[in-house]
Amino acid sequence: MDELVRVEIDGGIATVRLDRPPMNALNTAVQEQLRAVAQALTDDPEVRAVVVYGGEKVFAAGADIKEMADMSYVAMSTRAANLSSAFDAVARIPKPVVAAITGYALGGGCELALACDWRVVADDAKLGQPEIKLGVIPGAGGTQRLARLVGPARAKDIIFTGRMVDAAEARQIGLADRVVPADQVYASALDLVRPFVTGPAQALRAAKLAIDGGLDRDLAAGLAWESQLFAGLFATADRTEGMAAFVAKRRPDFTGR
Repeated sequence: MDELVRVEIDGGIATVRLDRPPMNALNTAVQEQLRAVAQALTDDPEVRAVVVYGGEKVFAAGADIKEMADMSYVAMSTRAANLSSAFDAVARIPKPVVAAITGYALGGGCELALACDWRVVADDAKLGQPEIKLGVIPGAGGTQRLARLVGPARAKDIIFTGRMVDAAEARQIGLADRVVPADQVYASALDLVRPFVTGPAQALRAAKLAIDGGLDRDLAAGLAWESQLFAGLFATADRTEGMAAFVAKRRPDFTGR
């Protein structure tokens, strides 16, 4: 199998590099390699943060429409769940994850970016969910994650029209967290997550679980979920070290345990 998703680890940061030129179309092989990579990074204690990157020219311009064009309802009813769960595997990596976006992040590319915790976007990049122009809707989290991120009215505008969103608008509505020149996207993404490499890994994991898990609960259930995760951190070495360092008025030396 061709290596369409490459991983490089340096200093505790894993770069997940999409490598299916020219536009990084997210076919079934890419989706399944993303799933496998997400699981490997979840399990690797040496990885403290993740950057998802499509390269200097493009993040990902969408799913592979040629692959989908002749699929029947029966075939897609089976494949659709796998498509969604592949991106969900990225969303569930229990570590800080940032998408570094150049060029285009459209359709499945935008959905992959939405599965990350943050999006660093080139000032000339375009994002969007153009599936409506093909007679379908986003099928890998777009209708759900986009609405939670920018609100239902803005999500409906973007999805109903299928229009592209430029970097300035993406920043304004919260779809982009940082907008930088294209040649600074990857470096800026690294800068965003580098502080977490020496942070308390178990607390960061719990914070991500609390926030993401709480979005699907009512307030009372969310507070109970938070309390459970909070109490669990008192079994970690980093909690002991963090509080001891605070009392001693020194910087903590977190080990991720």
